[in-house]
Amino acid sequence: MELSEEHTDLKDWAHGFAAEVIRPAAEEWDEREATPWPVLQEAAKIELYNFETLASFWGDETGLSLPIVNEELFWGDGGIGMAIFGTTLAVAGIFSSGTPEQMVEWIPQCYGDADDVKVAAFCSSEPESGSDVGAMRTKAVYDEAKDQWTLSGAKAWATNGGIANIHVVQAVVDPSLGTRGQAGFIIPPNTPGLESTRKIKKMGLRASHTADVFLDDVVVPGSCLLGGKEKLDERLAKAREGKRSQGSAAMQTFELSRPTVGSQAIGIARGAYEYALEYAKGRETFGRPIIDNQSIAFTLADMKTEIDAARLLVWRAAWMGRNGVPFEAGEGSMSKLKAGRVAVWATERAIQILGGAGYSREHPVERMHRDSKIYDIFEGTEQIQQLVIARNISGRHIA
Repeated sequence: MELSEEHTDLKDWAHGFAAEVIRPAAEEWDEREATPWPVLQEAAKIELYNFETLASFWGDETGLSLPIVNEELFWGDGGIGMAIFGTTLAVAGIFSSGTPEQMVEWIPQCYGDADDVKVAAFCSSEPESGSDVGAMRTKAVYDEAKDQWTLSGAKAWATNGGIANIHVVQAVVDPSLGTRGQAGFIIPPNTPGLESTRKIKKMGLRASHTADVFLDDVVVPGSCLLGGKEKLDERLAKAREGKRSQGSAAMQTFELSRPTVGSQAIGIARGAYEYALEYAKGRETFGRPIIDNQSIAFTLADMKTEIDAARLLVWRAAWMGRNGVPFEAGEGSMSKLKAGRVAVWATERAIQILGGAGYSREHPVERMHRDSKIYDIFEGTEQIQQLVIARNISGRHIA
């Protein structure tokens, strides 16, 4: 159960960046509600923000590198952590569905370089379909004579939407097949018809840009269909015949990212727990530190226990996913469900331990609490995770 020397070194490296670069900048960028480009540039300089490093994390046969790094960066700050890792979801979309040629061409353009940092966006959710991926309305129509696709529709809640160099967009190619009739597309830089006119002002993760994206007859070449036309035709043919297929491209991407998202929530929770612990040791009332009171000490004990339990669920799911072990009981969803719940609860408890001070912006726990709440909502709500787990353990299609 002990981390290897390689993983320990990786943890220390990420923690050092979080402590020295992210934390000192956290309050400023939360207040500005803007993408922290200087921090992204610093991450790129040490090769934390590039595909080569991300690929090495993905290549880890234990599956633990990504969760370890994410926990440390989000311990530093949730908003800046998401600004750094927001590009990863788009890259995961290309990685899970794209051809080797597409990966080579487009993934480097998601990051840029240390002198000219770029970001990427994964666009799946829509105004009328969040967790209900089957209700997606954005359409992609193919012109065989020109070998072009035309995309039309609206996307909501897109991390880096509109400011991204590369947008990865999920769209419907055959409405009769539900989620099995969807595909992923690359929208290259400066493609006409893609616009973002509304940045969303959020409760938390405010250093991460979130926006609506509109596609008004966006035309892309056939080479921008992730996986290629031949592979898509084969998959659609199987679906029409009622045969099993890999299913929704969007859901494949979410499955790859779920334990990683859980580790982000754990990082935020741990940051709040550690801050509350140190505060309780130093804050005195009635002539003694408040940690000497059982109510405070027991709360901190529960916080530590819940965070460690959530981390073990995340690490298990990450290992299973990397090694092709089926999530027969919804273990991926378990990890995200538990981590999200723990983050919201632990950050709220941290505020309570600090009392009135915790409710003020003089201390970071109120920001941590605001950052934590989204982990019960995005990439599958708490209720969606419960549904996935319930269907797996019951073997029944629970609605």
